[in-house]
Amino acid sequence: MFSLYFNDDRLALLHRLVDLALEEDGRDLTSEALFPSSSLLHASIVAKEETLVAGLPLIDIVFERMRCPRPCVTLLSSDADAVGRGQEVARIQGSAPILLKAERVIMNFICHLSGVANATRRFVQAVEGTGVRVLDTRKTTPGQRYLEKYAVRMGGGHNHRVNLEEMLMLKDNHIDQAGSITAAVEALRNAYEVCPPLEVECRTLEHVREAVSLAPQRIMLDNMPVETAAAALKLIPAHIESEISGNVTLANIRALAELRPTFISTGAITHSAPVADFSMRLTQSPRENA
Repeated sequence: MFSLYFNDDRLALLHRLVDLALEEDGRDLTSEALFPSSSLLHASIVAKEETLVAGLPLIDIVFERMRCPRPCVTLLSSDADAVGRGQEVARIQGSAPILLKAERVIMNFICHLSGVANATRRFVQAVEGTGVRVLDTRKTTPGQRYLEKYAVRMGGGHNHRVNLEEMLMLKDNHIDQAGSITAAVEALRNAYEVCPPLEVECRTLEHVREAVSLAPQRIMLDNMPVETAAAALKLIPAHIESEISGNVTLANIRALAELRPTFISTGAITHSAPVADFSMRLTQSPRENA
């Protein structure tokens, strides 16, 4: 799944992100002074709680970007696996200075991405049986969007547009600039020979009616009270996707899902996801202790 999601362009951005994370840490002067490069360490990454796993393929990528002798990495779980407290998910053996330099970068990624997967799973479970798909948003950590959206998928969610090119979205500022929803849609369709998929954000029933007449791919009901959203969904024909967004929480998502939109989107699964608790346990090789 990781290799399918990260095409060449996305992988290039990921490499830049890992490079930055390593650069932020600088040289590990402590480990370089205390451990010769020939000193071996065994590392074990262990879950300290019940959790989903996301980000394990980054272990190899971190070592690759360090441009060092590659440690031996054995993955004992796969991304999207549910693991129990105390369960080992990966083993690493390699030079002590290399493992110690990489430790925090690796753990930051795995703990954060597993947390996003966990948060997503909770929202997905809340709408189970309704047929509604949970979407993320662009409310992501700068530089980590592709990773976080990958983690959403590991938690059973779906991705909204990953960037401003993948889908065109008309919001209030765009509509105000154009003068109306109709004028804005026409401008977009005239601007591009092949117009990307189009979503129109609506806040009133009047806006929904106007948007429906223009047949965009999707209509977003933004921050609508439940009663208004229910009425709006009755106006949207089956061939146009519908999305409820704005102030979606675990407390209200089930009620929103029972209105039967196509999608419900929430930024909470990325911007407010608590990190998952993993640790990396390091031990010296028996040869080093002899």
